[in-house]
Amino acid sequence: MPPTRSLGLLFALLSALTFSTSGPLAHALLDAGWSAPAAVAIRVGTAAAVLAVPAAIALRGRWAAVRRGLTGLVLFGVLGVGIAQVAFFNAIRYLPVGVALLLEYLGVVLVVFWMWAVHGQRPRALTAAGAVTAVVGLALVLDLSGGARLSLVGVLWGLLAGVGLAAYFVLGARDSDGEGVPPLALATAGLGIGAVLLVLLGAVGLLPMHAAFGTVSLGGQRVSWLVPVAGLSLVAAVVPYVAGIVAARALGARLSSFVGLTEVLFAVLIAWLVLDELPTPVQIAGGALIIAGVVLVRLDERKPAEVLVSA
Repeated sequence: MPPTRSLGLLFALLSALTFSTSGPLAHALLDAGWSAPAAVAIRVGTAAAVLAVPAAIALRGRWAAVRRGLTGLVLFGVLGVGIAQVAFFNAIRYLPVGVALLLEYLGVVLVVFWMWAVHGQRPRALTAAGAVTAVVGLALVLDLSGGARLSLVGVLWGLLAGVGLAAYFVLGARDSDGEGVPPLALATAGLGIGAVLLVLLGAVGLLPMHAAFGTVSLGGQRVSWLVPVAGLSLVAAVVPYVAGIVAARALGARLSSFVGLTEVLFAVLIAWLVLDELPTPVQIAGGALIIAGVVLVRLDERKPAEVLVSA
């Protein structure tokens, strides 16, 4: 039985919150000498291993759904997990992190256009207003400043990350009737395929893959490297991917992608609580705009859907 929309909203917020914890955890590994792709690979690979047995149990009697949805599973792993991660980490090699994030989250707008072009769900005034409001708010929360020249290569990588993010929401929203691959199994397959993709790209030299297995600094304390890896794998991967797919199936790709923007708000709040980095008035205003954008899209979702009839 598919979850209710109210429960889906809670899962979407849980996914955004837990995704946002990855920053401080990943920094502990990166500062200790890990490459970003190596940190991502061990994150998604470990998460897939943790979920393997529960996913197999969830699939009992439903293996036919896996065969029917095999193409979607592979696309979700390659685009929604692997390409999204690889593209983003390549983008931040050329661009400030804030600019790369803004380009990646333009994927939310791509979801709107995809639902229009493929499913005939024309964006109405409230959705269009919500999209513009949320993107402006995102730019304010990221506090983009400075006159640095942008690298075209970095911009292209950032836009590709946005395509991956859009694929995550669109593919995760499939089978909303509850008859397809269970969310747990979809998340596990996606994480596993994403991990294999990253390892292969590292093996052929397209991504730097190096790690340091010693103590790291986390929250001002020296801890084993296993601590941030466990946090990245369980808190910042297992929970958000499963919760995000449940939310996408309950809310649909469009609304769940807009709620996903709250990840940036949670990231700012975590930086405030953990790193004592106070949000600026501009960031607070941007957060209000993101919430306003989500509310506008949510109000539009309550209206009867306007579906274009093809000839």
